[in-house]
Amino acid sequence: MKITLESKLLHRLAKFAIPFILGFGVFAILGIVLTGMGEETTWAILLPLLIAYFFPPFGKETVIPIGIGLLQKGLTVPFINLEISAGQVNPILMALSIAYIDIIVALFLVWNYDLAKKIPFVGNFIIRIEEKGKTAGKKYGWVKPLRFIGIVLFVMVPFQGSGGLVGSIVGRLIGMKPWNTFLAISIGAIVGCLLIAFFAQAFLIFAEINTMLTVLLIVIIAIIIILYFVLKKQKKK
Repeated sequence: MKITLESKLLHRLAKFAIPFILGFGVFAILGIVLTGMGEETTWAILLPLLIAYFFPPFGKETVIPIGIGLLQKGLTVPFINLEISAGQVNPILMALSIAYIDIIVALFLVWNYDLAKKIPFVGNFIIRIEEKGKTAGKKYGWVKPLRFIGIVLFVMVPFQGSGGLVGSIVGRLIGMKPWNTFLAISIGAIVGCLLIAFFAQAFLIFAEINTMLTVLLIVIIAIIIILYFVLKKQKKK
């Protein structure tokens, strides 16, 4: 009986620790490899963006384009004429790094969903995200009938709060099996991040060809986004 209890305890501890080990371990190795290859600048850009991805309002739709285009051509700070040049992160590396975070988060929740809710501070955070997930589940009601494909699309398309964390919760809310949800999130994260990276890189190439038209498109997109949030706020009233 004692051996059985110890085995269960070790099993639960392993499930809790493995996602952290995989997450920190892979990125630590990546940092060492990039530094060893003389790509310290790439790692100096990538690491802060990976950390930023955990905090709203940063999402894959913002972090990936920033990493790909960050100071690619250099930047001159107004008034003081300070020139900064940093380079860019490889689009595939940037995309897969962000996708990997979603995958690790989904793995953690597959193994520790109920346990995580009981941990001080972490549990409160999970509960708040769960409420957000319920809201997302109502807002994106199309996910439920599509199930697996729905979760793939939910994570793939850059909705606000549609990463591995909320995707896991929505999968749970619609009654999907945990490992099916994990697989759907993994596929959605990889495909979605690669698509964002592709379009971000294409946008940079287009910007070099026609800068004025690019600026005009950015202004139009910004106006549309502002109008969207203004109308959304008015509807809530």
